Amino acid sequence: MNETVTTSWHGDQWTPPNLPDLDLVRPIGEGGFGIVWLATNRTTGSLRAVKIISLDRSGRMDRAGREITSITRLEANVRSHHPNLLDIQHVGKTNDCLFYIMEPADDLSGAPASLDPNYQPASLKSRLRAGFLSVDECLQFTQGLLAGLVCLHDAGMVHRDVKPANCLFVGGELKLADFGLLTEADHQVSRLGTLKYMPPDGRMDTRADIYAAGLVIYEMITGLPPENAPRLGERAGHVADQPILRALNKLVLTAIHANPQQRFPDARSMLAALRIPEPTSSPHTKPWKKPRLAIITLVLIAIICLMVWWFWPHYVPINFISNRYEATIYLDGVLQKDPEGAPYKTPCTIPKIHARVQHVVLKDPAFGDLDLGWIDFTKYREINANWDSP
Repeated sequence: MNETVTTSWHGDQWTPPNLPDLDLVRPIGEGGFGIVWLATNRTTGSLRAVKIISLDRSGRMDRAGREITSITRLEANVRSHHPNLLDIQHVGKTNDCLFYIMEPADDLSGAPASLDPNYQPASLKSRLRAGFLSVDECLQFTQGLLAGLVCLHDAGMVHRDVKPANCLFVGGELKLADFGLLTEADHQVSRLGTLKYMPPDGRMDTRADIYAAGLVIYEMITGLPPENAPRLGERAGHVADQPILRALNKLVLTAIHANPQQRFPDARSMLAALRIPEPTSSPHTKPWKKPRLAIITLVLIAIICLMVWWFWPHYVPINFISNRYEATIYLDGVLQKDPEGAPYKTPCTIPKIHARVQHVVLKDPAFGDLDLGWIDFTKYREINANWDSP
């Protein structure tokens, strides 16, 4: 490993500085005023991303000092790790450079960071090169971006450089990165950042972050550059057809309003205004109604089947035998008669009995009624009845 102590550019070769406990592998990007390197920990072998800002070039001291001030503010005001802010694990300084160590971004393929020569850190900017994102990704990444900004704004901080290149993916989650321009929320702060994401009014307070976030969401929805906002182009029809995209676009229109007073005042109010419609299979059917509707439908079908079975006769022949001859037969209170109208009397076979549960009573003039109770004629084909002997 080269032992020089400055970060410089020589043709196509980077000259890495010597940092404690780290082996710098290769540069993987630029952020703010420094170069970001892929590195390994000499002890554990774990991968890290390291941002290095040289102190020995003309004009770079002020930039490094600004970066130190910003990171110090971040550590002082955001005391706990937030899942949507890139984690800065260590800040150090040598005689020649400022450096800080961060968690490395995923590979552009979605795999974890690796020493593979083809490894490219996944940022929202790199994802957008392929065009607009899916509906689910637009929603997920919008929520992640705003959640990270809520953490900063609640702490009284302004990022001042919200853009796709500063939205990295770690473990599949969007994390806002590059805090080199972080400062206190104040509309009097310097106009710094990336020009095309700055609000036209020039106020660099929390509403400036809101304006930039609105443009980032616009890019996710449309795949178009931020200068095209708010035009939807060929995406207009798709946005109109997708309730989630409509909700996100409504958020964008407020966030990038020309009048700063018409924008959301901060990320918390912007996130609170995000109203996600419940997905529907039709304009009038809510998803929670689907299982209920299915259950009701099945119950109705079962009732109909039962009614058909009950009222649509299925007949079976039944033998009736009793120890008293010529007892008449009543089913559900109805005297059973033959085709000529004469009552059936035991012993006999009634050729057509409705195959269902029926209440059976035999009647004899001398011995009275014999109640046999409820009998299921789907199971029984012969009835033997006995009066007690006198």
